[in-house]
Amino acid sequence: MTAHSATRRLQAPLSQKSWLHVMIQSSPARLALLIFSGLILVWTALLSLPIATRSGTPTPLADALFTAVSAICVTGLTTVDMAAHWSLYGELVILAGLQIGGIGVLTLASILGLTVTRRLGLRQRLLAATDTNPARTAKGTSESQAVGLGEIGGLLAAVALSLLVIEAALTLLITPRMLAAGYDLAHSLWYGFYLAASAFTNTGFVPMRGGLEPFATDPYLLIVLAIGVFLGSIGFPVIFALYRYVTGRGAHKQKHRHLGLHAKLTLTTTIAFVILGWLAIAALEADNAGTFGEQNFWQTIMSSGYMSVMTRSGGLGTVDPLDMNGSTLLIMDMLMFMGGGSASTAGGIKVTTIAVLFLAAYAEARGYRDMQVFGRSIPVEVLRLAVSIVIWGATIVAAATITLLHMTKLPLDHVLFEVISAFGTCGLTTGVSEQVPDAGKYVLAATMWAGRVGTVTLAAAVAATSRRRMFRFPEERPIVG
Repeated sequence: MTAHSATRRLQAPLSQKSWLHVMIQSSPARLALLIFSGLILVWTALLSLPIATRSGTPTPLADALFTAVSAICVTGLTTVDMAAHWSLYGELVILAGLQIGGIGVLTLASILGLTVTRRLGLRQRLLAATDTNPARTAKGTSESQAVGLGEIGGLLAAVALSLLVIEAALTLLITPRMLAAGYDLAHSLWYGFYLAASAFTNTGFVPMRGGLEPFATDPYLLIVLAIGVFLGSIGFPVIFALYRYVTGRGAHKQKHRHLGLHAKLTLTTTIAFVILGWLAIAALEADNAGTFGEQNFWQTIMSSGYMSVMTRSGGLGTVDPLDMNGSTLLIMDMLMFMGGGSASTAGGIKVTTIAVLFLAAYAEARGYRDMQVFGRSIPVEVLRLAVSIVIWGATIVAAATITLLHMTKLPLDHVLFEVISAFGTCGLTTGVSEQVPDAGKYVLAATMWAGRVGTVTLAAAVAATSRRRMFRFPEERPIVG
């Protein structure tokens, strides 16, 4: 063996280790895209097996891929009858996929690493930090983070604990209602856990034949599911912040407990949009005989409030959107496009993005130089990122809508609703997913992927190889507005 070949063999493992190290430190967002896409391919292969279906026949590739993307991206859209098509094996694969997708692939990897090694190194912290805020890897980002690297260990513990505790509590609350509905103990426990996981991860899959229609006016089950969806949609950093606020942990250097700016913005904006959506849906559907027109006042209030919460990204609908007025569909389009909180199981452009844009408009109207809220100022870099997210999100929705309209010739409001539901990983459907050809299923799958991965992660992955300019052009102001 020559000295040159020996040197090459010794350098091979080092180069591989160096590649992984560079990928984690310089572009964790790109690593997330690779892992996320790889999981989708694995789940597609698992769902294509004959054992995954009740009939024992392989699922067509387009349907298997669509379901895999819908599960990993915690969307809830489907091209097949979930209760009739999939076997127990298929349902377990789907359930595992939505749990992994809900937690976040990098967060899950960090939790597993912490469990095995009982320590959390810098690489694992960077990986988990990317799930909470992909923008922190952008060069020049100097804003104070909602969750610092030193708090990542506590956040990971909060993610694992909240997942176990909340889903277990929801299961215990839902199971008795399934028993009362006539299911045996085994099916009640299975349906209870499945609905609990589907609600908290904001997926929207329903394992029972007939869906949730038998419970459309059941206040107990609807309230439990709405609470699960709300908790999942606010995001793990907010749950972590609320935990520290309630217990007083993390505030040892402060005289008074307080919630951070991110938590306050997320909770305020989420609650505000839930209430606005609640009122709008109730008012627009009150005289619609196909939806709430035959219900009394309190049933209308309950049903409209439940549907407003489901537009966060829950997707566990009790009313067929095809029966709703076009004005209501447009309101729900806007709510689904906004989605839930950042680093949550919800999709969309996120409520904090909308909050930043409104704060910028308010500051401009009042003549303020800075965006200010809750005694804090928000850097202009955050505004630039918010504008980019909205533009990228609108571009993805527009491109997918135009493509599907050309393919299917279906009504615009139905196609737009389906596309935004896919992008916002919501799962509410007008039935377009079941009507489109295979090419249309691939378009919707790509839209779900982009909506779950997030425009911030996409932008961070693309910009990972960009170089900063060492010069500036002369400044000149165009006319705007």
